[in-house]
Amino acid sequence: MSKLKSFTILGALAGTLTIAVYVKRVRPWSLRWGARRSEIKRVYPGDELVPHPRLNATRAITIHAPVETVWQWLVQIGQGRGGFYTYDWIENLMGLDMRSADHIVPEWQTLMVGDIVPLAPGGFGIPVAIREPNRAFVLFGDSREDAAMKEMTAAGNFFTALWGWHLVALDDHTTRLIERWCADWNPSLFNTIFMRAFLEPGAFIMSRGMMLGIKARAEKTDR
Repeated sequence: MSKLKSFTILGALAGTLTIAVYVKRVRPWSLRWGARRSEIKRVYPGDELVPHPRLNATRAITIHAPVETVWQWLVQIGQGRGGFYTYDWIENLMGLDMRSADHIVPEWQTLMVGDIVPLAPGGFGIPVAIREPNRAFVLFGDSREDAAMKEMTAAGNFFTALWGWHLVALDDHTTRLIERWCADWNPSLFNTIFMRAFLEPGAFIMSRGMMLGIKARAEKTDR
């Protein structure tokens, strides 16, 4: 057997093993990062907006700060606002001009249902669907209803996304921040590969960074 053929076979085996490990171990962990079983099974406000998600992730983190403090950091998210408290340099490589805030800004506390949380310069964003102070903050967009999202979706395709955060007070100074991320799209080979290979891992990296960023800021605020 030639060396080239041996390397080809070894490469194929390594690739297959990597995919198997990701599917069996890494992917389930990333979709449930930090979440307890009861939190994963719980039905949250807004879940009904994406009744049959092809992507359903529940992540959670414990923050040693009151729910009121966590809420203040959460509700001011958005490009040109408080940012997303994650890896600004990654977002800025994509031209998003993101600058995560390091303090609470009163004028950024007034988002209401129907308002847009900007994701990029120019006003593109996702609307607030649910706002229950100190309890739930849910964003929801559907390319079949949103003209801006439709422009970014290939003809004949649709994309629906729900991004929600739910706050549970464990005591007066401890909060569970639970993220529910759901998405649906029309099935196709390209969409499946793109969503599974790029959207899922990318969303996990940024969501985890955001939750850790909120935790660091809220706990510092409460000292």
